[in-house]
Amino acid sequence: MSDVAAQSRIGSRPLAFAGRVAVVTGAAGGIGTAIARRLAADGARLALLDQRAEPLDALACALRATGAEAIALPVALSRTAEVEAAVASIENDLGPIAHLAHAAGILRTGAALTHSDADWDACMEANARGQFVVTRAVARRMAARADGSIVAVGSNAAAVPRAGMAAYGASKAAAHYQLQCLGLELAPLGIRCNVVSPGSTDTPMQQAFAPTDTHRQRIVQGDPGRFRLGIPLGRIAAPDDIADAVVFLLSDCARHITLHDLRVDGGATLDA
Repeated sequence: MSDVAAQSRIGSRPLAFAGRVAVVTGAAGGIGTAIARRLAADGARLALLDQRAEPLDALACALRATGAEAIALPVALSRTAEVEAAVASIENDLGPIAHLAHAAGILRTGAALTHSDADWDACMEANARGQFVVTRAVARRMAARADGSIVAVGSNAAAVPRAGMAAYGASKAAAHYQLQCLGLELAPLGIRCNVVSPGSTDTPMQQAFAPTDTHRQRIVQGDPGRFRLGIPLGRIAAPDDIADAVVFLLSDCARHITLHDLRVDGGATLDA
């Protein structure tokens, strides 16, 4: 993106991330895609990571067509060697990473008594280990420069138990705790680490979990049999609702916010 373009405005709002390198994981769909589009609109130079190569490449092409700078790096996010190589490549090709939005994750549901080892391991690998590997690789480089911000997309299920969510909730709770510990260690360097915890959000993952209007209405109204509260605002979130919160916490507008868990769930957890 040219210097002139980087200084342009969207309406009356300056491009808050102009010239800065931002990494978005889980960028091939859902919340990750929404974050990438938002950062691109704000002038960021984007590195997009996901293990799904085709939709990742399609997003990068679409963003470049708007004038943004974006590269796609298909990576298995729980594999240390692949992630370290990708991060080194980003810094070599785009420059120092200033921001990380870690939005990658999976959902597996099932009763705690019948959940399979495979589903438990898959959640832990994707949601907990993947975040650990990615944030460690990026934070090491940020620490050397004493600069940067990290936001992970968690889940309100990490804080409030729900029937059928043992593996998913446990993996998100582990990831939440890991990022808070990382943020505490990085705070003296001025590097901020925050979590955005969505509730039900209209993504492909959510649509697979609740495929019909009846399922969606039950989520909004609550399900006492599953010990699930409803959504006081009366709607399921859009991916952009989550992206806006992530981008705010990544930005200098949140320069005095760290170790925070921002619930974006329409009041579903009653701020528990």
